[in-house]
Amino acid sequence: MSNLYVRTIRAGISGIINFAVLVFVPAWTLAYWQGWAFLLTFTAASAALTIYMAVYDPALLERRLRAGPGAERQTSQKIIMILAMFGFVSLIVLSVLDHRFGWSRVTASVSLLGDALIALGFLVIFFVVKENSYAASTIQIAEGQEVISTGPYAVVRHPMYAGALLLLIGMPLALGSWYGLIGIFLFVPVLIWRLLDEEAFLSRNLPGYLEYKAKIRWRLIPGLF
Repeated sequence: MSNLYVRTIRAGISGIINFAVLVFVPAWTLAYWQGWAFLLTFTAASAALTIYMAVYDPALLERRLRAGPGAERQTSQKIIMILAMFGFVSLIVLSVLDHRFGWSRVTASVSLLGDALIALGFLVIFFVVKENSYAASTIQIAEGQEVISTGPYAVVRHPMYAGALLLLIGMPLALGSWYGLIGIFLFVPVLIWRLLDEEAFLSRNLPGYLEYKAKIRWRLIPGLF
């Protein structure tokens, strides 16, 4: 087995354990079907995406494995990733605590809708990585990289983040929380900061990106932003 696959499996197992801790420790019970459904949905969708990259685009998988503050080269992006990780964890914990203490009431159908939004978010991300082999987890320019303007990139400049936004909206609902949606309003400014910083970097360093920006008006949500 190649070193890439070993690291991928380790990262996957570590991710599942971390998610389980974030969900079930604040819940303080395993009798939490919303938590299990969320964990199953997120894990299955993430595994399917990873398997696709492992089979069809190992170079992209390698790029995606290099993630987090330590992998970023710019100080601003290191700060952004720290804030994003904190916001992501906080959103999950707040949602679970909301469900545990009954601060808001979410029906089973809404929780299942949240799981569907998570799956849809991963589907969007799948189309992104299928279209763009340079969709790394860090902001960088790879050798031979070109501007991608087809597929989801013909709709918005940052379809990966659009998919991530669907995930963020779906997570609190899947976990049985309305108050968890408050975390979205705290997370979105960090997301916008990252994509604006990324655009500035690509405009300086990726030939053709300025022309692409002029052609594709919307960054994240068509008709809005």
